[in-house]
Amino acid sequence: MLPIMIALKLTGEHYIFYLQPRVGKGGKDFKILKFATMLKDSPNLAGGFITQKRDPRILPMGNFLRKTKINELPQLLNIFIGQMSFVGPRPIVRAHIELYGEEEKAAVLSQTPGLTGIGSLMFRDEEGLLDRLGGDRKYYHDMIIAPYKGQLELWYASHKSIWLYFSIILLTAWAVIRPNSKSVLGLFRKLPPPPSALAPYLKG
Repeated sequence: MLPIMIALKLTGEHYIFYLQPRVGKGGKDFKILKFATMLKDSPNLAGGFITQKRDPRILPMGNFLRKTKINELPQLLNIFIGQMSFVGPRPIVRAHIELYGEEEKAAVLSQTPGLTGIGSLMFRDEEGLLDRLGGDRKYYHDMIIAPYKGQLELWYASHKSIWLYFSIILLTAWAVIRPNSKSVLGLFRKLPPPPSALAPYLKG
């Protein structure tokens, strides 16, 4: 992590970490820690909380850090102090959790959010998926992707086990090495079926 910290200090806006409020267990906000990949004021610029490939708000090292998921490493501190777990629902901004149904929202808020999880695996290239879908990115995110993420998180809450926990960790490592792999679909056969708009992109 030290070389990344030095490189970030010498490039872009010269700041290393990015802190953003996310919703944690019980609906309590906490500050998630990441390596900086975008301009400080990104949420208030065009695009808001939805990032796209070749986004002009991304810093010089941002694409590399995001693609390799190295930008997530500082969240080990969030795990160390008990705000996050290695596996769980992905902690999201409050505006996005309101896109979940009531049952899905209750399932998410009952758990400690995770560095990785079933939703993170399925949508590990969400920016690219939105590019392929085309059209209104906000509509596809808010009306199709977010509700399906909620269903996946509800599925995880209903099937939690030590086997599932470590399977997701191993699959996350595999996804970094083989980003186009569909292993998650092959291993978890009883996942909620994706909406028709997403099915062609999520199935091998």
